[in-house]
Amino acid sequence: MPFFGPSEEPPVASPTLTKQVNIEPHNFQLADGQNIVGSLATVDTRENDTLPDIARHYGLGYNDITIANVNIDPWTPQPGSQVLLPLRFILPEAPHKGIVLNLANMRLFFYPQKQPDTLFTYPVGIGRQGWNTPMGSTKIISKRANPAWTVPESIHREHAQKGDPLPKVVRAGPNNPLGKYAMPLGFSGYLIHGTNKPYGIGMQISHGCVQLYPEDIEVLFNKSKVGMPVQIVHQPYLTAWDHEMLYLEAHEPLQKWAKQKPKLKKKLINELKQIGTQQNVSIDFEKVDRILERADGIPTPILTGSPDIKELTTAAVQVDHPDQLYGQPVVEELKESDWAVLAATFDNETEAQQLAAMLSHQGPPIPARKMEKDGVYQVIAGPFKNKKEVKTVAQRIRMDFELDAKPLKPGKVN
Repeated sequence: MPFFGPSEEPPVASPTLTKQVNIEPHNFQLADGQNIVGSLATVDTRENDTLPDIARHYGLGYNDITIANVNIDPWTPQPGSQVLLPLRFILPEAPHKGIVLNLANMRLFFYPQKQPDTLFTYPVGIGRQGWNTPMGSTKIISKRANPAWTVPESIHREHAQKGDPLPKVVRAGPNNPLGKYAMPLGFSGYLIHGTNKPYGIGMQISHGCVQLYPEDIEVLFNKSKVGMPVQIVHQPYLTAWDHEMLYLEAHEPLQKWAKQKPKLKKKLINELKQIGTQQNVSIDFEKVDRILERADGIPTPILTGSPDIKELTTAAVQVDHPDQLYGQPVVEELKESDWAVLAATFDNETEAQQLAAMLSHQGPPIPARKMEKDGVYQVIAGPFKNKKEVKTVAQRIRMDFELDAKPLKPGKVN
C-alpha cells in the first residue's frame, strides 16, 4: 500500500454540481506520486437502456456498473433512473510499467513506456472459478491480428459434455471468442485478447484469458509491444492520497481468495493505523468498516469528517445521455418472410423484457423483443434468414438459458 502523506489538515469537500457533454473513461494524465485518477459521474437512463450498454459506452465493466448501482435492475432500468458511473480509480500497488492487471476489480492499467505521464485503463473479463487467471509477472510474447483459435483439449471436452462440439480450430470471424486481436503471454496458454461476447466484460467468464471490449483491445494492441511486462495482482483494498485526503477503494475478494478476507482486512486496518500515526491524521474506522461491507469499488475518503458516498454522488459530474450508446443493440423489425424463434413465454412483462435484453446482448447477438399475445408476453428472437440459422440459434438458447426454444416458420410470429 503506497504511503503518500498530506502536508496539512484536509479540508472537507463541499459538493458542487457540474454538467458536461461527456467524460473521459480511459486516458488520464499522471503526475509524480499520483495514485488515483478520474471522476465520479452520473447519467440518466432512457427507454430501452440497459446497465451493460451504459457500462460499455463509458468504459466500465458489468461488475463496475452493477455494484455501484445495486438498486437498479441491470437489464430493465426505469427510464430517468440516475446511474452512477464509477470512473474514479485507485491504481494497484505495482510498478508503473507496461500492463498491470488487478483481478479484484477486473481492470487493466497500461503505462506506455514513451509517455510516463499517461495512463490508459480498461475493464476486462477474467477466468471463472476453476479456470482462474494466473497471478505474477510475465510479458507479451507475440501479437496476432485476426487470430485463429486452436481449441484446447480441456475446452473440447467441456463443450462436448454440453452437446456443443467445437472444431479443432476456429477461424477468424464472429464465432471466434478471441475477437480480432490477441496477445499471448509468457504464461503458457494464456492471452490478452478481444471477444465476440463483449457484455461479459467485467465478469469471471473466460477459461483464464484476459478479455477486453473489441474497441479497447484494438487500442491496446496498437500501443503495446512484444516484450512488454505484464503484472497480474489481486488487490481488493486500495488506498491513495488526493488533495490532502486519504481514500479507500474496496472490492469483494474473488472466490479463490474469499477465505483470506479476514486476513486481508486485518492487514488493511494495521496499515491504516500506521498511516494515521505517521501522517498525524484521524481515520474514521467505522466508515472504513462500512466501505469494506459495501465493497462497491468507489474510492471514498476515510478521514474523520470527510464526505460519504451520498455526498460524493451528489457532487458527481452530470453527463448528457448520448443519442446512441456505443454498441447498443438495435433490433430489426420482423417481416412476414422472416424466420424467428420463440424463446419463452411469461406472464410477467418485466421478466420477458429481461430475457429479450439478455438475448440481444449475447455474443454473437441474438436479436430479440417482447411481444404481447393473448394476455401473455412472448420473447421472439429474429429475424433470421433460413431454417438452418434458426436451428442454430434455438440450440444456443437451449444450451445457454436452459429454455425450450422453438423455431417459427415465416408468417408464424403473429
